[in-house]
Amino acid sequence: MARGACMPTKKKSANATARELPSIPQELIEQFVKGPMSAEAIQDASMAFKKALIERALGTELGHHLGYPQGAERPDESTNQRNGKSSKTVLTDDGPLRLDIPRDRDGSFAPILIPKHERRFTGFDDKIIAMYARGMTVREIRAFLSEQYGTDVSHDFISSVTDAVMEEVSAWQQRPLEPMYPVIFFDALRVKIRDEGLVCNKAIYLALGVLPDGTRDILGIWIEGTEGAKFWMKVFNDLKTRGVEDVLIAVTDGLKGIPEALGSVRK
Repeated sequence: MARGACMPTKKKSANATARELPSIPQELIEQFVKGPMSAEAIQDASMAFKKALIERALGTELGHHLGYPQGAERPDESTNQRNGKSSKTVLTDDGPLRLDIPRDRDGSFAPILIPKHERRFTGFDDKIIAMYARGMTVREIRAFLSEQYGTDVSHDFISSVTDAVMEEVSAWQQRPLEPMYPVIFFDALRVKIRDEGLVCNKAIYLALGVLPDGTRDILGIWIEGTEGAKFWMKVFNDLKTRGVEDVLIAVTDGLKGIPEALGSVRK
C-alpha cells in the first residue's frame, strides 16, 4: 500500500459510492409522473394514423379512377391525369382532421370514402390503432375496409385499397428506430375488431419510447391472443431488429411474461 494511504471508513465508502451514481434528469422523472399514454396521446396518434391511411386510400381511389397507379406512366389512350391536391377538413369522432384530397385534371374524380361535399367522417375511429398492429391479418384489414366502403364497390377495388393500406402500414411497422431510449413504456388496450362477420375484443399492446428530450413516440403495436414471455421476446427482437440497442428503463405495468423475457434478453 502506498505511503500515506489508508482504508476509507464505511461511512466514507458509502458516500463515495453514492457520488458515483448517475443523476436522473428532471425531464426523465416527469415521464414517470405522466405515465405511459394519456388519452390525449392516444388520440393524437390515432389522428396521425387516420390521416395517413385515409390519404393513402384516396390516392388509390384516384388511381383506380384514372386506370393507372400513382408513379406509373400515363397510358397514351388516357387524357386525364393527377392534378395535385386540395385541402379539406372533416369532423371525426376524435375531432377535426385536415386531409389532402387528390385531384384529377378534368375534375371527374369523385372520392368514395369521403365524398366531395361530406364534412363528417366517422370511420376508422375505434379501430385505427389496430390497423397498424403486427398480427392484424390481411383478411381483417380487408373486412374493415369493405365495411367502410359498403357494398357498392368491386372486389378488385377493395383489393387495391387493401394493398395500398398494407404498404402504408408495413412501412410504419418497419421504420428504423433510435439506438437508445431512456424509457420505454409497455401498455395494453382493448379494441373491437370484425372477423368473419363477428365483432370480438382483442388486446393491443403498445411500446411507447421516450427520447432524452422528452419526445414520445409509439415504437410499435402488436396484436396477440396469448400474453407471455414468448410473445414479448418477439416484441423485443422486433425493436432490436429496427435499431434499438439500449433501453435504460422498461416500465411494464404488470404485463405477464415481460420480466421473464427481459431476463432472457439481458443474459
